[in-house]
Amino acid sequence: QVQLVESGGGLVQAGGSLRLSCAASGIFSSINPMGWYRQAPGKQRELVATIPSGGVTNYADSMKGRFTISRDNAKNTVYLQMNSLKPEDTAVYYCWAWRFKDYWGQGTQVTVSS
Repeated sequence: QVQLVESGGGLVQAGGSLRLSCAASGIFSSINPMGWYRQAPGKQRELVATIPSGGVTNYADSMKGRFTISRDNAKNTVYLQMNSLKPEDTAVYYCWAWRFKDYWGQGTQVTVSS
């Protein structure tokens, strides 16, 4: 089993920044991919960004240039630096990891006020 614990959400004004963190524990390895998804009210969960252990990161088009995903393999932790936040970025952000199946964190709320 893999457990994912997120932190770093909150309320920020438009144009501001937030940094999310997600630590993986349990039977997990640095070779397993991790990432972030988000779900806004009334919408489906969507990809934000993913990062394999040492390969090329992948971003949703609307996040490119504003969000940066990174990971610390020694800590099994993935980060999401979010800059130039917009009200439409308001959502619950979920940490994701894969080890033979999908694992999800409990979600952290990000609210961007206009």
